Amino acid sequence: MRSSPSHPLPTIASRAALLLASALVSACAASGGKPSAATEVHDAGGFSIQEKARVGGDARADFASAVRLLEQEHFESAIALLVQVTEAAPSATAAHIDLAMAYGRVDDLERAEASLKRALELNPRHPVVHNELGILYRRTGRFAEARQSYEQALALYPTFHFARRNLAILCDLYLSDPNCALEHYALYLQAMPNDEAAAMWLADLRSRLGN
Repeated sequence: MRSSPSHPLPTIASRAALLLASALVSACAASGGKPSAATEVHDAGGFSIQEKARVGGDARADFASAVRLLEQEHFESAIALLVQVTEAAPSATAAHIDLAMAYGRVDDLERAEASLKRALELNPRHPVVHNELGILYRRTGRFAEARQSYEQALALYPTFHFARRNLAILCDLYLSDPNCALEHYALYLQAMPNDEAAAMWLADLRSRLGN
């Protein structure tokens, strides 16, 4: 039996921050702050996302600095910079997402939710926003809403494997829905077979069910 994970993925960078930072910084660097063509970025699991942004040079530099601070777990300093970025570039979805992640890491869940809701207003089809909302809803005990958010992320991007992993954990540990957990652990491991922790969790679940 395992303990409940306090956070489904180990670091902000491994979830989304670096992916989003690359999309935003690359788009802006190519355009000098003007609207750019969408930039496509891939993560190690094959997931890709596109984003357009209008960001000036100073805000772009602040965003890059904030991402470095997030990687170093200097969350308060990252928050201060990201607030400036969202004020200078209010339409940059990535900045709102990363700000929400940073707020989450200092347990300011009210501001984290507000940042994610703003990101959702900017881009209702952004799978990372739905995934992060799922994590936030799980942390605040709103498990049905968490499931809906993960499922929305996967409906938009079925290859967003981290959302599938999060849904499997939610069904396993919080919803007592073993069929859902089995399905999504198995699908996740088909795409990410080297995740030894998830393989162990699936084996544990099967053992508990007598499979």
